[in-house]
Amino acid sequence: MEKLRTVLDFCLSHQKALGYGAVSLLTLGSERIFSVVVFKCPCNSWNMLYGTVFLLAPALILFLLGLLLNTRSWKVLTGCCAPGKLCLCPHANRFWRYVQVLWLVMVTAAVAPFTWIAVALLGGSFYECAATGSAILQNYMCKNQGEECFKKVLQVPCQSSSSSQEMQDMLTSLRAQSQVIGWILIASVFTLALAATCISRCRSPVSILQLTFWKMYLEKEQQLFEVKAKEHASQLAERNLRCFFDSTQLEQIHTPSAKAWHGISSMFAFNPEEHYYSMIHKYISSKTSSGSIKSAEGDTFPTCLGFVDGVGVADSQVL
Repeated sequence: MEKLRTVLDFCLSHQKALGYGAVSLLTLGSERIFSVVVFKCPCNSWNMLYGTVFLLAPALILFLLGLLLNTRSWKVLTGCCAPGKLCLCPHANRFWRYVQVLWLVMVTAAVAPFTWIAVALLGGSFYECAATGSAILQNYMCKNQGEECFKKVLQVPCQSSSSSQEMQDMLTSLRAQSQVIGWILIASVFTLALAATCISRCRSPVSILQLTFWKMYLEKEQQLFEVKAKEHASQLAERNLRCFFDSTQLEQIHTPSAKAWHGISSMFAFNPEEHYYSMIHKYISSKTSSGSIKSAEGDTFPTCLGFVDGVGVADSQVL
């Protein structure tokens, strides 16, 4: 039992990395199935379109699915154009924060598409089919060789072991190009990710130990929020049903107002003078008599604190 608890604690503490790993493995497996079972290059004038669609269309679908399932973006979009409310642009600082959040959402959603494209390029099948249909590549390979060479290039992805040595050399060259592009893409993305992480951490307004504590606090707050929300929802539903079926007197159960829900669902802003660890923490500490959160000078939106909006309790029930 102790070993199981250790494994669970490890999974919880590394759930983000494990989640990315699981998504990458699923994408890798899906790409292998597509390339072996579904993909059949036509080896005619459709090569370019067919290969490009198999290379990019699934990546686009995965990207859109990632945007749809990422709850962080809904903090920005939910209610921004509600009936009776003008779609006004927020002030400069808040607008910049919205752009940061949406950028982080897109980066997160790009994990699966990037994995698909990288694995597809390393495999080479999609690129070989698309490249042989490219007029630029055909002109390069068939310079001063006549119309027959163009037809041979289109047939390169469909060659068998009995094909000529020339066609096998073309296929080997195309596969090498695809794999080189794939490794360059992987190296470039990881380099950019490392540089962005380093810059973000260097600009952090808090120490690494406080960041660690902050993440622990958010994890516990989210867990307790789910428990408390379920208890409150159960009590409210039980009260309403009892009153409906038994015609009893309506008991008073306090439920947070719409303004309170809106307050804890808004974007987090860091203030060096007032250390709040979540929007609930900020709401209960700085709300005014009208129930809204007091604005404070010096609010900033460090990129390294983007996890506060990513795992906040406002999103826990959606997740």
